[in-house]
Amino acid sequence: MKIVVADLEGVFLPEIWINVAKKTGIEELKLTTRDISDYDVLMTRRLTILKAHHLKIQDIREVIATLEPLEGALEVLNWIRETSQIILLSDTFEEFATPLMAKLNYPTLLCHNLTIDKAGHITDYNLRMDNQKKEAVNALKGLNYHVIAFGDSYNDVKMIQAADQGFLFSPPESVITDFPDIPVTRNYQELKTMIASLLDT
Repeated sequence: MKIVVADLEGVFLPEIWINVAKKTGIEELKLTTRDISDYDVLMTRRLTILKAHHLKIQDIREVIATLEPLEGALEVLNWIRETSQIILLSDTFEEFATPLMAKLNYPTLLCHNLTIDKAGHITDYNLRMDNQKKEAVNALKGLNYHVIAFGDSYNDVKMIQAADQGFLFSPPESVITDFPDIPVTRNYQELKTMIASLLDT
């Protein structure tokens, strides 16, 4: 039996932090896992910035409320769900992603969560587990699934490498350069063609 796992932001949804950066004018918040491979370094920097600028969860949720799936994302996600099972594995947080799941017809999502005080300040982030994407793939393989994985960033590479088959979707050139052995798709049509071929083999 085959199952598909995929990243969320940059694949089906716009990058939340980039849109927060655009709304607030804080350029450093535009950095994502496409730019910084060490997730702890990235999140520690983000929390420091939020504290310095007195930004709360309410401010981020205002931005999230304006976001829509990437053009064509819902159609391709529905297509995958019609042809196979899919689980979204993301390093986002429940407090960010949950409001957006309705716009994607409530796919299964495994992610992390935040520590938020009564005033709405984000004081910490809580990883569900280290390397959760890779570990989820290994767990599914342990359940005798043949896993097909794809994502767009550095934090997706271990997931893709752990899968039986995997590829990148619309990644930055730096990721392609650093991992030249991973196949690349650049749009949803190429993604569908790739998945169809992998499901048929």
